[in-house]
Amino acid sequence: MWFVFALLSAVFAALTSILAKVGIEDVSSNLATAIRTVVVLIMAWGMVFLTGTQSGISSISKKSWIFLILSGLATGASWLCYYRALQIGDASKVVPIDKLSVVITLVLAFVFLHEEFTVKSLIGCVLIGAGTLFMVL
Repeated sequence: MWFVFALLSAVFAALTSILAKVGIEDVSSNLATAIRTVVVLIMAWGMVFLTGTQSGISSISKKSWIFLILSGLATGASWLCYYRALQIGDASKVVPIDKLSVVITLVLAFVFLHEEFTVKSLIGCVLIGAGTLFMVL
């Protein structure tokens, strides 16, 4: 089931890029990010209440709170940079560079989470990196 959700995530991320590029025309990228964030906030809390998981807030550990907050800050920084890049650059160039996050994630997962980094992972990283350079040059 994780594969279906991952694939849907990719489809929605692609739609996000195209819709954002059209939506930020003549709008400050910071304001556009703030509007997007409010929509995501409403949607996320809607899902929490729809699924009845709001009672789990009190059982979240201090460690989880810290890392979820740090993740939120990283997401915010990513979105602000992404929207600014989309505003001043072509989506066909910005998006592939943004997707280098796949390579960076694999490296960080190996270093910090001690996840396996195989020859297949290395080849994939090299191909993604080369493909990104090929697309943007």
